[in-house]
This record gives sequence, structure tokens and C-alpha cells, in this order.
Amino acid sequence: MIKIDFSKKLRGWDGFGVNYVETSQTPDYTSWAQDYGGFSILKEEDRQTILDMIFGDDGLRPNLIKMFLDPFHQEEGNINSPDLDSIDLSKYNHTWTNKWMIYFAKEGLKRTMARGDNLEIIVTLYGPPGWMTRQKFIRGRDLDPIYKIECAKYIISWAKYLREVEGLPVRYISLHNEGEDFHRWPEDGSSPNWEHGHDYNMYWSPDMVVEFIKLVREILDITGMEEIDVTPGETSNWYRFYSWGYASSITDDSDAVRSLGLITSHGFYNGRFGKGFGDFRSVGNDILRKEKPGLHSWVTSTSWGNMDAEFIFQLMNNIYSAKVNGIIPWACIQRPTQWFKGDPNPGTAFRVYDDGSFSVENGYYLYKQVSRAGQPGMAVAEAFTADSDIGVIAFSQNNTKNPDSFVLINLSEQNEEIDINILNSNSPVFSAYRTSEEERYVFLKEYPLHNGVIKYQSPPRSVTTFFGGEI
Repeated sequence: MIKIDFSKKLRGWDGFGVNYVETSQTPDYTSWAQDYGGFSILKEEDRQTILDMIFGDDGLRPNLIKMFLDPFHQEEGNINSPDLDSIDLSKYNHTWTNKWMIYFAKEGLKRTMARGDNLEIIVTLYGPPGWMTRQKFIRGRDLDPIYKIECAKYIISWAKYLREVEGLPVRYISLHNEGEDFHRWPEDGSSPNWEHGHDYNMYWSPDMVVEFIKLVREILDITGMEEIDVTPGETSNWYRFYSWGYASSITDDSDAVRSLGLITSHGFYNGRFGKGFGDFRSVGNDILRKEKPGLHSWVTSTSWGNMDAEFIFQLMNNIYSAKVNGIIPWACIQRPTQWFKGDPNPGTAFRVYDDGSFSVENGYYLYKQVSRAGQPGMAVAEAFTADSDIGVIAFSQNNTKNPDSFVLINLSEQNEEIDINILNSNSPVFSAYRTSEEERYVFLKEYPLHNGVIKYQSPPRSVTTFFGGEI
């Protein structure tokens, strides 16, 4: 038996999102103009098809976008004034390395607005220019203290450019992408250690995160960008966010708590404990919300896994265990040959091949099951199941235009006869759509409630979404 009570709302929901990754690893963009997303080699008609399938009315309908800031936007000689009240956009080249990421976001915004919705964009520092680090190379481990203000301005200038020049609704600034992972460098930080690590990173200690939350907030306020909020950056998972001291360091500083606008972390989990991985713990979110009630929390990257039912089960754990308000998975479109030494997270929605063709992956159809159900402004509702092979994610209408909805996940290898007990919904009937090993987001039928119950037979390894409606 599954029980869902749509009147019991656990927290507000900001929506699901997407992430186009363009320049992410190349140490020299002049010699390797990396485009991991692959739009650069697709025909325009194929780009438009993919954009429609993501942002169109019949697509995923995401409302969140993450946009990276790589290390190639500022040359060493183009230094800003040390004053906090001046950010000169002419010091930066914000178009050289991210043409397709900007194209993706602008085309996505156009389609999102056409269906009467809007986007919220978070920008994340992937890594600063090498000259800002003590080591003076890209992926240098330690920030050179003399460039502390310049590094803060580097991040803010990206948000400023996207808002003022490209017309993109940047809402949040995130300080780092997995900058907690000190294992990516040799102990003395003497090399970028490309063989061991990947991505652009710089090490961000808990104390540095606290300092930059306050510094970035101060510069934003002084320069008239009060509407942009600051996040603590993105640890690899929720386990590290708490256990490695990041959440507690923020709560110990009242000014940092005051300056914080959103909690962020990645939601990666490799299926076992140890080596920096752990459970989907909510403690970091809990202690920050105790100090600042109402804070929202997003997963800003998580694996598509093997693009099967476990992928959606992990999203469920981020929602109900980590207690988040929004989720953005890792890159939704990938060109595998552009990832150095092979991609550790090969699951995705779309795959681009070197001959200029593309494929729609099973991850797309699975993600569609949840992304269309959990629209912004809805609320996460209480949902219970006594069977550990069965998962459920429920979203209450919460005075939006969206109907009550829920997603049922069957991890088992067998058909499951399930009674779904629905409480306090205005919908007397629910329309069901399913993705399984044989089906790709197919409409099943309308299920009317009989004494508040839907009787449903779930195929093995399947995900089914039920949308409320009127007869």
C-alpha cells in the first residue's frame, strides 16, 4: 500500500533543471576549443529539435539552469580597481569559451516564456584563471590572497554580464564546483594533477567559503545587484557538506548566515559508503534552516546513473532525505569524446556523436517522468510506502496551475500489484504515463479513484507518473 496526503506539504518546490556544459577541462582553449555539450557540431535543425524536447510544452519543462564560469574569461593584465564598488565588464571576455552554453540558455528562456513560465539561473565558478592562484596555473589549488577581491569580481562579473548583456535571469551565484575535494591535488599542491582529477577546480576550505559568502554579498549590494543571492558553493554530496564542516562553519558566523540566499550541493552517491561518499543526509540543511528559516536548497549536479529506475530513486532520496527544493542533474547533453580519459558520469538525456548525429537516451524519458510532475510553486507532499523496492515522489498543487501529481518507482524485477491511497486531492482521476524497459514515456490511461484508491500493476524496473485531472 502506498499512501499520499496532498494536504501535508513538507516544503515548497522550485522545480527541476538542466545544465549545458561547454568548456570544462581543456587547459588551453586555443589548442582545444572544447564543447562537451556538442551543439557546435550539430545542424541547426537538430539543435532546435533538442531545445524543443527540453524546454517546449511537450518537453521536460525545466525551470532551473546552471551555467558554469570557466577560467578563460580574464587575462592577467586586465585587473579591476580594488574598490568594491566597481566591476568593469570590459576587463572580461565572457563570450569566447561559452557561445553554445549562452545559446542554450537564451533559446531555453524563449521557449519557457512562450509557455507562460520563467527560468531561474544559477552561475557557478568552475575555476578561476590560473594567475589568480598561488601555483599560477589552471587548476592551481590555492587562491593567491592578493586576488581575493578580483576573484569575487570575476564571479560577479559573469552574473552581471549574463543579466545586463544577454538578458538572462541570473538569480544565484555559487562559489565553487566540488572545491572541497582536496584529494585532487598532490599534498603540496605542486601540480594540477590532470591525470588524477578532472574539471576546473580550486580548493575551497570551510573558512574560505564563509569569507566569500560575505564578500560576494557585500560587492553585490554595493554594485546594485541586490536581487542576486549567494550560495556556499557545491560540495560533491550532502555527506561532505555537513561532515567536512561547511554547514557548521556557516552557522557559526551570523553574518554569513545573513548573507546566504540558497543552500547548494551536488547529490552524487556511488551506492556504497567510504572514499568520500555517504548517505543523503539533511543535517547541513537542517542546521542552516534552524538559523535562517525558509532557506531553500538545491541539488546542482547529480548523476543520471545507468539511466534506469535507480536514477529516479536517487532523485527521490535527495528530495525526501536531503530535503531539497530543486534538482539540476549533470549535463543533459554530452559528446563523450570531449571528456578527458572517459566520462565518469556517462548517463544523460541526449548524446552527440562526432559525425554530427545525436541520440535521445533513456535518461531523457525517465527525467521527463519527474520534471513535468514537479513544477515550480508546487510543494513536496507526504508519501509513504512499506515496500523498499517501491518509491514514491509526490507534488501537491499548492495553488498553482499544476495538478497534484506523483511518481511511482518500481526497483524490483517483477510486476507489483499496488494499492495507492490518495488523500486530500481535488482530482477524482489521474492520468498515467510510464517509462519502463520497453516503454518510453507512454500514456497508459486515466485511473479514477475508487474510495480514494487507485489499483495499479507496475511492471518491473519502471517509473510511472500520475497527473491529477477532472473527469
